[in-house]
Amino acid sequence: MIPIIIITVVLAGVALILFYWYRHQCLLRERAQIMRDAIRHRDFSFRLPTRGLFFGEKALQEALNDMGQEIQKLVAHSEVESWQKLTRVLTHEIMNATAPIQSISQAYLKRSDIKDSPYKEGIRAINDTSAGLAAFVESYRKLTQLQEPVIADVNMLSFCKQIATLYPQLQWNIDIPADFVLQADENLLRQVFINLTKNAIEAEAKAISLAPSPLPLWGSALKRRGNGIATLPQRGSGEGAGLLFSNDGHVIPLDVAQEIFIPFFTTKQTGTGIGLSLSRQILMKQGMNLSLAESPLRGYNVTFVIECK
Repeated sequence: MIPIIIITVVLAGVALILFYWYRHQCLLRERAQIMRDAIRHRDFSFRLPTRGLFFGEKALQEALNDMGQEIQKLVAHSEVESWQKLTRVLTHEIMNATAPIQSISQAYLKRSDIKDSPYKEGIRAINDTSAGLAAFVESYRKLTQLQEPVIADVNMLSFCKQIATLYPQLQWNIDIPADFVLQADENLLRQVFINLTKNAIEAEAKAISLAPSPLPLWGSALKRRGNGIATLPQRGSGEGAGLLFSNDGHVIPLDVAQEIFIPFFTTKQTGTGIGLSLSRQILMKQGMNLSLAESPLRGYNVTFVIECK
């Protein structure tokens, strides 16, 4: 009787071990599929938890998580450099083409035989159009002529309160610890916050939230799976790893969200399409990044993520 009990216990133990091993392998396979989907969708912000893994698997998962973040930064830098080169070429060629037109039309407008002739208004229209195009192109040179940042400690609570005073028509919810310090160029960082705030106002936002968040943040591929493996991290308490800039303006459609950081892209009738692209480049020059969170902060419609050092 006793041997039968022992055999039963042993078999039950072996069955339990095999079940756990099979379940663990299924979870690893699911993790691999999540990362494969993330890479396929060019979403390198994936970060899966390491709880429940063996020490070797944990080390491998941590390495993959870090690698995804580094790839995301490299891709963003590569895109920015490509757009900078294209912008530099385009602005140079357009300016070369418009400068003679503007110069010649101005010379003709000064001639006495043109002042009272029927050609005056036509030449003036040519001059005004070429001048407007030159001014338009000049604004894009900002994308390739950014000043070098002067890095210093910036107290983010004080900084954000200064931004809030510039736009008293908005309701500001600033949830930033008093000791949250960011190493950045304060003047350039101010331009980024102003750009984001203006975008929110143009989207008819009434409230803006500023809060820290630990990095890495969630990735769209993890959220789409919805299988319980990955959960959205809770907001941090001032680690200084990231900053969430949220507003309750119009929701950004998915097709638009994929294009908003491309220079010249805009959905506004009077927009130039350089605000967000310029803001991202400003942050990249300081070792940071700007991205749009697929899942906005609860209570808001849009959340931009400032990924800090």
